[in-house]
Amino acid sequence: MDTGLAPESVLHSREVEEVLTGVPTSDGAGVKLTRVLSQPLQRRLDPFLMLDAFGSESANDYIAGFPNHPHRGFETITYMLFGRMRHRDSAGHEGLLENGGVQWMVAGRGVIHSEMPEQEEGRMEGFQLWLNLAAADKMSAPWYCDIPNAKLPQIQTPEGVGVTIIAGRSHGVEGAMQREKTEPLYLDVHLPPGSSFQQAIPSGHNAFLYVYHGEVAVGEKRERVAAGHMAILANQANADGVKLNAGSNARLILLAGRPLNEPIVQYGPFVMNTREEIEQAMVDYRNGRFVS
Repeated sequence: MDTGLAPESVLHSREVEEVLTGVPTSDGAGVKLTRVLSQPLQRRLDPFLMLDAFGSESANDYIAGFPNHPHRGFETITYMLFGRMRHRDSAGHEGLLENGGVQWMVAGRGVIHSEMPEQEEGRMEGFQLWLNLAAADKMSAPWYCDIPNAKLPQIQTPEGVGVTIIAGRSHGVEGAMQREKTEPLYLDVHLPPGSSFQQAIPSGHNAFLYVYHGEVAVGEKRERVAAGHMAILANQANADGVKLNAGSNARLILLAGRPLNEPIVQYGPFVMNTREEIEQAMVDYRNGRFVS
């Protein structure tokens, strides 16, 4: 881990606007998961469209996987804490997502892909995030990247807080991915007992965090957010970031991004700007035009 860090000083922390609990559901061929960010929050958390959290020791909860299905108009980011999953898509990409790794896919104008477990026992845990594409980029060519854990920038603060920087920048260290228009920040933060962490966030960006282990106190008010809960961070004009404190071990993902402020029209796996574009996506899919 990088310990030669640029100091990240936050003068005014964002506070918690709302704490939400995800909704248990299933997707793919019956994979059990928790939908943390769903359609009603898309405008509030623009450019983020969806966040699913999954985690189980039981193979019956994940073994059926996600057989071939289409996407158009956004990016998918899968972060695997534990487990093995094989990706294949109609653009000819293939990769194996393993412990601590990330798969970043731009669906663009259309891709059909599958995500299938390559394990029959043991824990599978992680997250899938949907990140919107700007209208000008929704019909771009599909793109795909595997990032193993060893290639994800990781830092440790003087207080022992470990941070994996999937996207954006933290404490002077560039993350594995940078996206020009949405400028996403995606951090996996591990706080040991009694530690604190500060992260700069531009005041115009939407931000939220999801605690998946322990409990964290957020902002100057130190509002507590427990495991299994998402906290939307308020868009305060004077806030330049967020301050976090942990009484015991806590693990969370922290996300922020620049809103696109464009219409969002979603129909299942298609996210466009107008109903007409959604209808065209359905026609193109039925007519086999999602094969690059």
